Amino acid sequence: MNTPTILKNILATKAEEVSYRSKTLPLNELKARALDMDAAELRGFYRAMQAKVDAGLPAVIAEIKKASPSKGVLREHFVPEAIAESYEQAGAACLSVLTDRDYFQGHEDFLKAARSACSLPVIRKDFLVDPYQIYEARSINADCVLLIVSALSKMQLQDLEGIAHELGMDVLVEIHDEEELQTALTMQTPLLGINNRNLHTFELTLDTTFGLLDKIPAGKLLVTESGILTPDDVALMRERNVNAFLVGEAFMRADNPGDALQALFF
Repeated sequence: MNTPTILKNILATKAEEVSYRSKTLPLNELKARALDMDAAELRGFYRAMQAKVDAGLPAVIAEIKKASPSKGVLREHFVPEAIAESYEQAGAACLSVLTDRDYFQGHEDFLKAARSACSLPVIRKDFLVDPYQIYEARSINADCVLLIVSALSKMQLQDLEGIAHELGMDVLVEIHDEEELQTALTMQTPLLGINNRNLHTFELTLDTTFGLLDKIPAGKLLVTESGILTPDDVALMRERNVNAFLVGEAFMRADNPGDALQALFF
């Protein structure tokens, strides 16, 4: 697997994180906690996305993140509850909340706070490499998890997806190129994300999504991720029948993230 260098560093950190956390809360205890969660409280991430698309509207996964490795702190006044409320009022379909601490200054408490402040389904945005983290995601009330093909083997992807589905959560699988697409298509999830950022060079181009469109089979809900910065970008995607979007950084820099979402999509 040709894993980008920065991603290798992150994955090494994640392995250490899982090892440390499992000493504090053993896997069997965490698993029991996750299995005890009320399935009726899950909000249906995929269902919410598909409902927007079926209504002819853009299905926006609006992201809540304080910082990024390349840009540093994006938002000094960071109140996840207020951001979540503004996104919901602006018509977002779902939320994405960064929980990675070392590289994005995220936290599990941000996800819990954001979800409690609104009625939107929430994806745990993190680098998930171990079953421990999937049970952890359910225990903090995530409705969906992200699995990144460039970070995992085919067997890992299928195993982690199976655990997530067993717990009632949806899965968004993220790809960057055609080889990763073929791996992603061995999975059951209908949610397929294409990240327009090259993780090797950090170059950003919407052509990443456009170049893969004719290779996406029917039955997949395609989410374009990163690089959606202007209403023209949105229009270009929607002209090509790409109607689901994950956007974060542009909103995080705005005074009111919800207003920025409205201006971009509506």
